[in-house]
Amino acid sequence: MIFIEARGDAVLLNHLLGLSDDESVFLAEESLQDLISLPVTTEILEQGLDADSCIELPGFGAAFHFCQPEEFWLLLTDRYSGHKTLQSLCEAFNERRVVKANDGEFFSAIMEYFSLSLAGGLLCDSCPVEGSPLLAEERIGRLEAFLKPRLPSKKSILEICCGDGSATQALLRLGHRPLSMDSDRCDVCQALKSGLLDPRGSFVLDARLLPSFFPAGSFDIVLGFMVGLIDRSNRSLWEEIIHKGSGLARERVLFTVYTQKEAELIARSLESAGWSGEVIDNSDSGGIYDQWACSATRAG
Repeated sequence: MIFIEARGDAVLLNHLLGLSDDESVFLAEESLQDLISLPVTTEILEQGLDADSCIELPGFGAAFHFCQPEEFWLLLTDRYSGHKTLQSLCEAFNERRVVKANDGEFFSAIMEYFSLSLAGGLLCDSCPVEGSPLLAEERIGRLEAFLKPRLPSKKSILEICCGDGSATQALLRLGHRPLSMDSDRCDVCQALKSGLLDPRGSFVLDARLLPSFFPAGSFDIVLGFMVGLIDRSNRSLWEEIIHKGSGLARERVLFTVYTQKEAELIARSLESAGWSGEVIDNSDSGGIYDQWACSATRAG
């Protein structure tokens, strides 16, 4: 379990639960992925809850108040799990209240919680990466020029495989506010610590698990920069990532890669899932990043 001290900069979880900023709240699970399998929650329920009051969040879970070993709130949620274990759990408490939330509010609060935990060093024994990511300004500038005519303003965007947030800067400089995610905890942590990613707009997760947290068509646009390298040995893995990610897009998907072959593989994979793909040559002399791209819209 990860303990988060209350902070003065308005932790969303406290506000969601109707708690003051000086009250301490923690989640039972230690990652978004664990919110699917619920290993700690299951253990807690087997041992029993020695709490004195409850805040119920219908459809999401409940927070329980404890006085020992010190005063804190424990949030349990089965929102993203196939195992619904928390139904009617609050009915045994005389002191309880109900707080209503929607999916966006709840995920934002959970996302910020895990981001603050990660950046605060609570998820790792030691940090193998020090300092800020090295920003390649030339790459960011090229991405800005490439994306500007292709990404309308005021669109909801999910960026998969964001890495250390370097390419995300092109989106931010164009005025977009994406949700950015990657499976590499260290990359995301480094970006959070250096201010390249926002705790309220980034998270760590295997992209193949995205449908557990977002229904189909949750975003206008899904994109990823320098996905791959894609070759015969890992093609099926990347196809699954592309399919899971693209399934969350309503209007457009866009992925940049190093080689034309990778862009063509992505285009064929998207076409098999009902998208109409275009392979784009974005190469420059001696370049490495974002040399080719696949942009696709819903077929028909």
